[in-house]
Amino acid sequence: MPEISRRAFGGLVGGGAVTAVAATAAEAATVSPAERPSERPFRARPGSSGGRPNFLVILGDDLGWADLSSYGAPHIRTPNLDRLARQGVRFTDAYSGSATCSPTRFSLYTGRYPGRTKGGLAEPVGNRAQGLDPNHPTLASLLKKAGYATALIGKWHCGWLPDYSPTKSGWDEFFGNFGGVLEYFSKLGQLGEYDLYEGDAEYQDLRYYTTVVTERAVEYVSREHDRPWLLNLNFTTPHWPWLAEGDAETGAEIAARIRAAKSQGEVVAALNHYDGGSVEKYTEMVESLDAAVGEVLDALRRSGQQENTLVLFASDNGGERYSYNWPLSGEKFVLLEGGIRVPAIVRWPARIDGRQVSHEPNFSPDWTATLLELGGARPDPAYPLDGTSLAGYLLRGEEVPQRDLFWRVRAGRALRRGDWKYYRDADGKDHLYDLAHDKREQADRAPDEPALLAELKASWERTANTLLPYPS
Repeated sequence: MPEISRRAFGGLVGGGAVTAVAATAAEAATVSPAERPSERPFRARPGSSGGRPNFLVILGDDLGWADLSSYGAPHIRTPNLDRLARQGVRFTDAYSGSATCSPTRFSLYTGRYPGRTKGGLAEPVGNRAQGLDPNHPTLASLLKKAGYATALIGKWHCGWLPDYSPTKSGWDEFFGNFGGVLEYFSKLGQLGEYDLYEGDAEYQDLRYYTTVVTERAVEYVSREHDRPWLLNLNFTTPHWPWLAEGDAETGAEIAARIRAAKSQGEVVAALNHYDGGSVEKYTEMVESLDAAVGEVLDALRRSGQQENTLVLFASDNGGERYSYNWPLSGEKFVLLEGGIRVPAIVRWPARIDGRQVSHEPNFSPDWTATLLELGGARPDPAYPLDGTSLAGYLLRGEEVPQRDLFWRVRAGRALRRGDWKYYRDADGKDHLYDLAHDKREQADRAPDEPALLAELKASWERTANTLLPYPS
């Protein structure tokens, strides 16, 4: 593998652990009602008004639906994210735009199905030929046109230099990694190369990556901003390799295997870390993500910008291997609920009350449409959005228009309409589930509801016919 070029060691703001507070669980059967926080069904705050908010969009990486204690994890403590949920709205039926990293990021950045763009067909992006077309409008470029400052810190995973970069797609600033995975200390990524950049230049920092990303985010939100801003903060935590802050020695072993690799396949095999990890290690990683989010939110509060900053926290897809997804079935890569249903929390103190829960189904492109509307940005008519804005629902109590949530991956298909979900598995068999009574997708209603199955299947195919075909 090529030698790593060295740049000045950096770190503008000192990191620090966030003091843990008592965690709570909201919907876990393992937690008694007396231990759960008081949540009420979502209602828009009447008569509230205000200017355009800042947007802090935080993504965890491969974080499962129930990996937060506020979503039911009995063994993981996430006090900072639980507090965020208590201060805003916790969504129980939120979904990612796809079942893997890159396509979901395409859907969030463009507000469209991944299959609308050539780069979105990669599941996930894995070489320099694949990426997000810099000419395609994005959440960042459209908000920038509307007067926002824009930054992306952390994982990009929508293409590598020289053709693809956040700074080519609307973000004023970028600090992070281009690929989908890296060893947390050496920063060696899936191409076998060093993968920590500031803009388009390598940036040398061999500390634990979550710490490095957190420091940059703290610095950004602590600045004196002269206009509203969008910060996409994309952690790699808790994505494999299974490394917490004290695991530099294990990280060095993985880095040595990457350097000795003879092919990209061997590099990825080292990063996959199939011979490592545990439930306890995964718990440590999720709790470190929670502490990192807490540091950023504390900095936001100290800056005086908390009141008029909309914070959206979610995961890029469902969990994998050591994740806690109960009661869902499936995991990352598949379109069962465990592969695409994710935790999602929204807080905006100036406009939205806290201690609320919403069961309104939504997915990644909806948040693109929502943020654009709230930011006063207009979508490009040449690239119509597939997401539906939730601004009217959140601020004025309007009903969310009836629509289907649609997913397509090479190995399957899914469509949700109301409580019904149409799902085709990797063997080509069609299934029908009533999610209101069967979140685990074990009671296949297809034989009992053939007309409904046919109707949902036809709706899926109408949408699929408007997308680009997968390359053979």
